[in-house]
Amino acid sequence: MASRRSDKKQNTGDKYSILLPTYNERENLPLIVWLLVKYFGDSGYDYEIIVIDDGSPDGTLEVAQQLQKIYGEDKILLRPRAKKLGLGTAYIHGIQHATGNFIIIMDADLSHHPKFIPEFIEKQREGGYDVVSGTRYRGNGGVYGWDLRRKLISRGANFITQVLLRPGASDLTGSFRFPSHLWTVFMGSPSWEEMKLSPS
Repeated sequence: MASRRSDKKQNTGDKYSILLPTYNERENLPLIVWLLVKYFGDSGYDYEIIVIDDGSPDGTLEVAQQLQKIYGEDKILLRPRAKKLGLGTAYIHGIQHATGNFIIIMDADLSHHPKFIPEFIEKQREGGYDVVSGTRYRGNGGVYGWDLRRKLISRGANFITQVLLRPGASDLTGSFRFPSHLWTVFMGSPSWEEMKLSPS
């Protein structure tokens, strides 16, 4: 089966590399990949999905190989590592293999819904923002399925960050992000914060 094509093909010349670090995501990976293909296909944006598996013992890499056969090697790139080396280094590893001029960083555990990606792209384009931040803590943002412990950790980390760094953004602990060489879009939900950055 080939990846979906859209009649609304976006002729922007932009390509989006979606990084999916995985560890024991055998059950979630097919669904998140299907959703990404669906929403990118519907929007018409050019994309690639880079799966960075850290030696999952549950067979995640084998599932990713099957997905690559279904959607094509041009859409699903496999960049596995031999063992669990951490989320941050997984992102760096994925960025080193990305061919897109924009990179979207997200979790494979379905905590970030791909349906918001076209909204984030349009939001950045319409305002020319350096940073567009989706937040769980303002407007329509939120979290679903989290236990009290996880909510407290997230809120606590954001509170400490606000006090120490005063970044002017309400949610700094999410990992649904959209960086490029010149600007970054932080993605978490359809509630927006925009800001212009002065050159460094």
